[in-house]
Amino acid sequence: MAVLTAFSVSLAADWKWDLPRGFAPPPVPDDNPMTIAKVELGRHLFYDRRMSSNGTQSCGTCHEQRLAFSDGWPRGIGSTGEVHHRSSMPLANVAYLASLTWADPGMTRLEAQAAVPMFGNQPVELGLQQRTPPFVRVIREDARYRRLFPAAFPGEADPFHYENITRALASFERTLISGRSAYDRYRQGESPALTESARRGEALFSSNRLKCAACHNGIHFTNGAFENTGLYDEYRPENSGLKRITGKAEDEGRFRVPSLRNVALTAPYMHDGSVNTLDEVLDHYQAGGRAATHRNKNPLLTGFSLTREERRDLIAFLRSLTDHEFVSDRRLADPWDN
Repeated sequence: MAVLTAFSVSLAADWKWDLPRGFAPPPVPDDNPMTIAKVELGRHLFYDRRMSSNGTQSCGTCHEQRLAFSDGWPRGIGSTGEVHHRSSMPLANVAYLASLTWADPGMTRLEAQAAVPMFGNQPVELGLQQRTPPFVRVIREDARYRRLFPAAFPGEADPFHYENITRALASFERTLISGRSAYDRYRQGESPALTESARRGEALFSSNRLKCAACHNGIHFTNGAFENTGLYDEYRPENSGLKRITGKAEDEGRFRVPSLRNVALTAPYMHDGSVNTLDEVLDHYQAGGRAATHRNKNPLLTGFSLTREERRDLIAFLRSLTDHEFVSDRRLADPWDN
């Protein structure tokens, strides 16, 4: 990742990815190429609380770096105090995902998704109104933004508008790449990086007995599918998962399989934060789901048994997926603190 101070923007510099070993560059749309200036602008916007209608929240409020860009709450809470139906999803490696939300396979562009928290009202997140652009006035008058916007969008007579805000936010979010955990170092040949307990846990995770890797696989530990994990016997219409989009009964309770990278930092778990700890996650799957007979439950979730040692080993493996470098990287941190 290219390093940039607040105002040392070089228009001639090309973006260069600083990727973990084994990671390909994420896809980038042709109409929003990566530039150093655009990423730096997006970082400022991501952490700017003035983007909310009452000045109380920013994107970074619900996506904290120390929590792998999640927020630690069971369900999201908007700028007006409205409690959402679902939890705030971690943003690590979001640029690689085929779909971006818990239950909408059609939301595939970060540029489009960025507009949802800004302008959405069911639920209210940042609470901006498109027809009355107070935040546009903010960016026009702010000294940093008067430098950053023209640098990010050179050649535009008036770069201060919401389309460029979403482009810059998306560019910054594409840099939130996590792949330097102890587990990654172990897989790259650094044997001491992983404890014996975590190694046993990896074997359990991948075993036919537990079948965890059937859904949490690949370099991002997710298959990107939408699954029912047996959380409830019935789901409310406003939080029925994929069914709310498709209208199909067979999609009730199906939510996107999240990545397990940094999973030790992203509690509570499930789409509604109803499972508090990694131990409780294992309880849930060990029982085959607490609504074990739901008609849409993934048939792989048949339950299993674990000894105390096996449970410790499995959790040690899950903790080894924490990327401490990612959650402390100053290049991803709040620039308004400087």
